[in-house]
Amino acid sequence: MITIMTTITTTGTTTDTGMADRPQDRDDFEFWRHARWWRAWFRLGFGPMFFVLLGVSVVSGAAVWWLKGEAVFRQALSDDLAVLLGTMPRVIAAVAAAGVLWVLIPRERVAGIVGRGSGVLGLVAATFAGTVTVGGPTAAFPLLAILGSVGADRGVMVAFITAWATLGLQRILTWDVPMMGLDFSILRFAATMALPVVAGLIARALPIDMVLKAETRLRDRM
Repeated sequence: MITIMTTITTTGTTTDTGMADRPQDRDDFEFWRHARWWRAWFRLGFGPMFFVLLGVSVVSGAAVWWLKGEAVFRQALSDDLAVLLGTMPRVIAAVAAAGVLWVLIPRERVAGIVGRGSGVLGLVAATFAGTVTVGGPTAAFPLLAILGSVGADRGVMVAFITAWATLGLQRILTWDVPMMGLDFSILRFAATMALPVVAGLIARALPIDMVLKAETRLRDRM
């Protein structure tokens, strides 16, 4: 989904947006009318893993119906639909924001901060960014993809997502403080504050070649 939106956003001309550019802007969206584009979108969005998960869901639902009865099955299905309806708007908003940021972000400047030569400073910057990132995976992983697209090294990416998972301020204020109290929250934050930087250093040292998922342009699949 991220790829689809960023591709659409970045395929226009970079000239002034005057009246003369509007026919070209319309041509940028002509591929929506082609059946081959929709078939490519379906193959990309509903790949083998989708049908595997769908099969697991169907089998699990049948097991619930068989073991727990129809009432429990209907309640579970209702809860699942509520989660789906509550999650989809946030997913759409996060992906849309990521697509816009992908275009607006000054890549050269950011690459200098979080690139391969950024050293420990890059890991610290990524840790801070991950700590203040608000939202769940639908917000964090699009931002992680943006970091990868602007040239962030693997240590920076690992530090960012580790900081989001362990030091996120939103999680601390929403769960740690109300449930465990201020003392425990401060203790946990202090004890884990260095983990993202350490994880980033380990990621840089590991002899593993990291290849990010390539951007997929649906129009190239037509």
